[in-house]
Amino acid sequence: MERLGSEAALAGMEATMKEELSMEIDPPFKESLATAEDWRKALNKVVPAVVVLRTTACRAFDTESAGASYATGFVVDKSRGIILTNRHVVKPGPVVAEAMFVNREEIPVYPIYRDPVHDFGFFRYDPSAIQFLSYEEIPLAPEAACVGLEIRVVGNDSGEKVSILAGTLARLDRDAPHYKKDGYNDFNTFYMQAASGTKGGSSGSPVIDWQGRAVALNAGSKTSSASAFFLPLERVVRALEFLQRGKEANTNTWQAVNIPRGTLQATFLYKGFDEIRRLGLRSETEQLVRHASPLEETGMLVVDSVVPGGPAHKHLEPGDVLIRLNGEVSTQFLKMETLLDDSVNHEIELQIERGGKPLTVNLKVQDLHSVTPDYFLEVSGAVIQPLSYQQARNFRFQCGLVYVAEQGYMLFRAGVPRHAIIKKFAGEDIARLDDFISVLSKLSRGARVPLEYIGHTDRHRRKSVLVTVDRHEWYAPPQIYTRNDSSGLWTVKPVLPLDSPLLSSLVNPIEQDLASNRVSSCSAEVTPMEQAHQCVGQEPMDGVASMETSCEQIDNGAHSLDESDAGSKKRRVEEDLSADGVLSPDCSLHEPREERLEATGTQPEAVLRDYQGGAAAETNASVAERVIEPTLVMLEVHVPSSCMIDGVHSQHFFGTGVIIYHSQTMGLVAVDKNTVAVPVSDVMLSFAAYPIEIPGEVVFLHPVHNFALVAYDPSTLGAGASVVRAAELLPEPALRRGDSVCLVGLSRSLQATSRKSFVTNPSAALNIGSADCPRYRATNMEVIELDTDFGSTFSGVLTDELGRVQAIWGSFSTQLKYSCSSSEDHQFVRGIPIYTISRILDKIISGVDNPTLFINGIKRPMPLVRILEVELYPTLLSKARSFGLSDSWIQALVKKDPIKRQVLRVKGCLAGSQAENLLEQGDMVLAINKEPVTCFHDIEDACQELDRRNDSDGKLTVTIFRQRCFLQHDSGYLITMSVHRAVKLIYWWEQMSGMEMGLHVLLIGVVV
Repeated sequence: MERLGSEAALAGMEATMKEELSMEIDPPFKESLATAEDWRKALNKVVPAVVVLRTTACRAFDTESAGASYATGFVVDKSRGIILTNRHVVKPGPVVAEAMFVNREEIPVYPIYRDPVHDFGFFRYDPSAIQFLSYEEIPLAPEAACVGLEIRVVGNDSGEKVSILAGTLARLDRDAPHYKKDGYNDFNTFYMQAASGTKGGSSGSPVIDWQGRAVALNAGSKTSSASAFFLPLERVVRALEFLQRGKEANTNTWQAVNIPRGTLQATFLYKGFDEIRRLGLRSETEQLVRHASPLEETGMLVVDSVVPGGPAHKHLEPGDVLIRLNGEVSTQFLKMETLLDDSVNHEIELQIERGGKPLTVNLKVQDLHSVTPDYFLEVSGAVIQPLSYQQARNFRFQCGLVYVAEQGYMLFRAGVPRHAIIKKFAGEDIARLDDFISVLSKLSRGARVPLEYIGHTDRHRRKSVLVTVDRHEWYAPPQIYTRNDSSGLWTVKPVLPLDSPLLSSLVNPIEQDLASNRVSSCSAEVTPMEQAHQCVGQEPMDGVASMETSCEQIDNGAHSLDESDAGSKKRRVEEDLSADGVLSPDCSLHEPREERLEATGTQPEAVLRDYQGGAAAETNASVAERVIEPTLVMLEVHVPSSCMIDGVHSQHFFGTGVIIYHSQTMGLVAVDKNTVAVPVSDVMLSFAAYPIEIPGEVVFLHPVHNFALVAYDPSTLGAGASVVRAAELLPEPALRRGDSVCLVGLSRSLQATSRKSFVTNPSAALNIGSADCPRYRATNMEVIELDTDFGSTFSGVLTDELGRVQAIWGSFSTQLKYSCSSSEDHQFVRGIPIYTISRILDKIISGVDNPTLFINGIKRPMPLVRILEVELYPTLLSKARSFGLSDSWIQALVKKDPIKRQVLRVKGCLAGSQAENLLEQGDMVLAINKEPVTCFHDIEDACQELDRRNDSDGKLTVTIFRQRCFLQHDSGYLITMSVHRAVKLIYWWEQMSGMEMGLHVLLIGVVV
């Protein structure tokens, strides 16, 4: 009987619930009986007012990153030209946007408001610009939303311009969706939910009823289901009313409007009564709330989180249950937000319960716009701003801290991540953005200073890196961008005073005051011995070489001097030094600089001798390793994102180079072009012979061969200049198969590593295919292959037993293609014979009459390389015979090279060259100037012979065999070709007076 009675009681409860539900559902149910004709009329009125928005975020800012996207918006005020869409579409930062109407008319739109918290914003446009479309604004009706309402979502779903998705409102009290941990999220509001299945591109779409009224704003969806989330429109209507006061209808002037928004910097969640009881809610309080609230009320507001430093900090705690606001029971977000927005800068009274204990707190409502930044600092591509309320809530930090929205080049190079909070810069505490700007204004170009930061993923641990201030002016000087809500644009102005060292056109590192570059946070002096130990044998971490961060505490002596010298390589050094008459513009390679660093006497000679003998003390090191180690250099190369030219595939490179020239005025390091890919880059050199890191300058890139030359200033080495030396080059005799060589290179910790290997192929023809994106690839090269090496990431040199360099063991870049649409970058290592590098070095030393380049403040001639504008590949003579090559030519080629027995064929010609008109793919190159050629070395010798003869015409007589004419011309064709000198044009932007930008061209040598 108890069971039956219970069932009867349950049946009675179900009947009561159905009656109560029918009171809510019946009205919209009747409305949902709208016919297809009713929906057609509504959609005909709505669709013309819906626009496709194409937006481009020009800078990363606050919660959004830079990029392009498309979305939806709709006209809510035709006379004033106001379009409603989502906040994440309007963007908090600089944005360029245009709207396309259904008839494909396109007009520019400008942001006029984005809510600091909720996901809505407004664009404005000129209504008179729409000339060929009849449309009406869509009215907003937030009161019409109810459970069971049939709706249509009209928008640019999945990029389809116009999509109409049907659905039924299922919930009006869904929690605000959580999108990501480090980006924008809405809170302190309910959302609506329906299974309309919206996807990307439909953000900002109107959710309409059968009368053509917008009852909600589409905001997001679940990727794993058909659920879509809609923002209620009550706060949207309020904001629109304020905006309409900013512009009279049919006028062209628009005034920025302040829309009052208040906050306690606390997040509330709506919890059911059962859950709140577990938090300690007293029964009498529950009865009080139920009695004062509507019958359908099911819960209350509970504090979820509090932002440190905000009005609610140390007053509210997570789990506090909100009972009353200013004496009135408050269980809904809308009522709470209305009170906060109307009480900005005033105190309100909150009655809460904490673990069953009633409390009363008085809090001052803060202006929400005051913790929502509308400006940022841009320095070296980095976007630095005050930490916004949105991100402070995400990361649990205090608002207003110095926040890195985008690393740019300078901070990326140092290893500072996005979302970092800067705490200390150049030894000074950083609490606000003004503090950061103040420190920055005291630094000079090339200065290297420590920076401390914390991240939201490891908030209790500070990390320290060494930041190098941009010394090449890859980017404009630091600027402040400020939002102008009247125009919808961002104004820019310089942030540094005119006398700031960072703005000086030329910084002479020799005369520069070093005090600004020293680390003032050092609590103890570091002895020279400690300096040596700090800089050697440390592994890289966080993608940044630890040799940069390990020297932060150096305060005097040669090390701090060379740190200031990091700014010595200036782009405008040519014009400025010549004008000042400080240095002679016609100095030869062997003439010393007029300004020299004074000999450093602070470094004890005993320490230097100890370090010099360190490598020799290694009993296991071979003779070759001990001889070659002082000549090895580790290069770390960073390419600014603004200078990603020539298809360079990365911004950060490591590699080992070898010093091939070292004098009092200049040092030269040879390295592969997979380490130094483009000349517009920052190169840092770390020497195996002495613990120091100095900047280098790319002065030469070979047009076809895989090597580059990097110059450095020996005077910046201080006491290490006597330890560092150049390697002895051994271009002849060439390596042969079976020869024994010593492969020597450096690890990331600058430890020399070597092994004995044997040459398996001294002249393997290199064949690297084209990449998806056009970029440098080595061509017309013969490389050296070994039986064993250290893997594809190890580079160095090949020496004989006495440590004489016979080849560079360099890295080559290629692209492996797995299918038509799938590929990945790959690298391998091969030996590059030293004879080509030796030739270039001889030309530099001899000072030939060629275009000059400023290196270490001295104008030096740089060689131009003669090349045949053809890409070739070898073919076996047995194959060539099948193509019709005569026996006489085969015998002549075999006599020239009885080992390779090959002929060179044309694979392609440089576009626009003379060779393109004379040669065809498949032509066989038999002889040059009547001398048979069988390898790339022979062609290079013929081109270099023109230099020895000082032949200005640069013409070669090339004998070729063309397949289609072999019957008539057995002896081949005789053609005359011009051999051009390859020239590399390097472009960069320079900030000129005012806001103009100038394009400069530098003639430096040799890349096609």
